[in-house]
Amino acid sequence: MRWDDFGRSNNVEDDRDGGPSGGGFQMPGGRGGLGIGTVLILGIVGYALGIDPRLLIEGAGMLTGGNAPYEQQAPRAPTRTGVPEDRTGQFVSAILKNTEDVWKTVFQASSQTYKEPKLRLFTGQVQSACGTAGSSTGPFYCPGDSRIYLDTSFFRDLEQRFRGCPAGSKSCEFAQAYVIAHEVGHHVQNVLGILPKVQQAQKAAGNKVEANRLQVRVELQADCFAGVWAHHSEQKWKFLEPGDVEAAMQTAAAIGDDRLQKQSTGTVVPDSFTHGSSAQRQRWFTTGLKDGKISSCNTFAQGVSL
Repeated sequence: MRWDDFGRSNNVEDDRDGGPSGGGFQMPGGRGGLGIGTVLILGIVGYALGIDPRLLIEGAGMLTGGNAPYEQQAPRAPTRTGVPEDRTGQFVSAILKNTEDVWKTVFQASSQTYKEPKLRLFTGQVQSACGTAGSSTGPFYCPGDSRIYLDTSFFRDLEQRFRGCPAGSKSCEFAQAYVIAHEVGHHVQNVLGILPKVQQAQKAAGNKVEANRLQVRVELQADCFAGVWAHHSEQKWKFLEPGDVEAAMQTAAAIGDDRLQKQSTGTVVPDSFTHGSSAQRQRWFTTGLKDGKISSCNTFAQGVSL
C-alpha cells in the first residue's frame, strides 16, 4: 500500500519504552489462550463495572491473549505526544490520520460530527481507563478514555506467529492498517452510541452464550467499518496495490475464532466465539470495502445472516 503521501495525526501518544515493560502482571495461560485466572478476573471486572469486559479490553482485541485488565484507573500521561519520528510510528500516525479524514467526511455527509480518538503506542504493559493490560492482550480500544492501545510488536506476531499476511511482503502493511482500522471501527461504534447499547443488552441477556453472540456482532461490525474506511480511502487516494486486499483477507482468516480455537485446543466451539469465524470476518470486511456505507454494516439488524 502507498501511505507516504498520507498526512500524519497528532493524536498519537508514544509510550514505547516509556513505562513498565517486560510483561508485568502475567496471567495463567500465556499467549494464545485464556487461562482460568484470566477468565475469573475478566468476570470480576465486568461484574463490578456492569459491562461486558470484552468491550473494555477488545483484544480479546484482534486475538485472545493471556494478559487482561485487572484494575480500573486513569491512564497516566504518555511519554511523548505528536507524530513519532521512527518509520513504524510514522506508519501508525499516517493510517490514523487517514481514518480521521475518512470518518470526518462520512460523518459530515449525514450531518454528524466525528470525534477523533487518541492512539497510544506502548511496550510490554500499559495502563488505560479500562485497566492494566500487557502486549499479549493484543490491540484494543477502551471506550472509557476513547483510546486505541497498540504494542507494535503485534505486527511482527501477526506476520510470523499467526501468518496473517505473506511474510516479508509489502502487502503486510495493509494487513497492519486493517488492524488499526478495526480498532478505529470500535471508536466509531462508541461515537454512534452502539457500544453502550450493546453493553446494556449483554447485561440483560443473562447468559454467556447470548452475550458472546452480541459480542460477535460488535466485532464483525468493526471489521465492516474497517472496510468502509478502505473503500473511501481508495476512492480518494488510490493507495491500494496488488496483493493488499488479499493480505487483509488472510489476516481476517488468521484471527477468526474457529481458526484460533482449532490451533489452540483442536476443538471449535461456536457458542464461545467472541469475534466471529474466519469466513464471517472476511465477509464483513469485504462488505464494507465494496459498499462503503455505514448502513451496510448493520450486523445487529433483525434476521441478518452473519
